Amino acid sequence: MTARTDNEQVEVANTTFYEAMERGDFDALSELWLDGDDDGISCVHPGWPVLTGRGEVLRSYALIMANTEYIQFFLTDVVVSVCADTALVTCTENILSGGPAEESGELGPLVGQLVVATNIFRRTPEGWKIWSHHGSPVLTETDEETDDETPA
Repeated sequence: MTARTDNEQVEVANTTFYEAMERGDFDALSELWLDGDDDGISCVHPGWPVLTGRGEVLRSYALIMANTEYIQFFLTDVVVSVCADTALVTCTENILSGGPAEESGELGPLVGQLVVATNIFRRTPEGWKIWSHHGSPVLTETDEETDDETPA
């Protein structure tokens, strides 16, 4: 078996990050982030302020996982760039999620969302670790906006 290229290793690390979120596996997700608060770790979730430091970033994921009944990511437009010990991944997160249901034992309403994301990784002795994540919502036109542009 041939060794994976840096690009392939980073793509696997990126995919593993989203899979841990889907499973709600906080321990696995924590292992994917750089260890140490002094490394400039940062995260921007759509609509959130910048979070800095490993503790603050991981608390945000714990909060999201605790309040999300179901989440699935379909990644598209994935581009990986590696330069020495730093890697940049850009992608579109096609997210399907559901919150708590009104009835016990049922899944709440499913909501779709598009987010463009930038994930920055650093090479460590333990493999590629996330240094920064930035997600920004993709704004789409609503039917109302489209109707306003239609000539009368």
